[in-house]
Amino acid sequence: QVQLVESGGGSVQDGGSLRLSCAASGYTFNTGRMAWFRQAPGKEREGVAADDSTGSTSYPDSVKGRFTIAQDNAKNTLYLQMNSLKPEDTAMYYCAAGDRWAPRGWLLLQQAYNYWGQGTQVTVSS
Repeated sequence: QVQLVESGGGSVQDGGSLRLSCAASGYTFNTGRMAWFRQAPGKEREGVAADDSTGSTSYPDSVKGRFTIAQDNAKNTLYLQMNSLKPEDTAMYYCAAGDRWAPRGWLLLQQAYNYWGQGTQVTVSS
């Protein structure tokens, strides 16, 4: 049984940094894609960082240059380093893993992922 558990969320000031962690059990890294998504109240869930298991990463323009996805295969842990945070980054952040085939272009789409964590809240105040 796959379990993803996020941690590291919290409240920070505009311009601050946070590092989110996602501990995975029952899932082997490098066998599928991993990603971080976020969902703000009243908005759709959106992908903010993804790794396709070959080391190729993808980010939307809204976070490019500020967010970095990384994984520690020995610890089976996924990270999201978030710098220069803005109030619009406020959301619930979710870790996701996918081990079913999906088009490369789906890397930041929810459809490409079949395992999800419960989320960790990030709040950025101005």
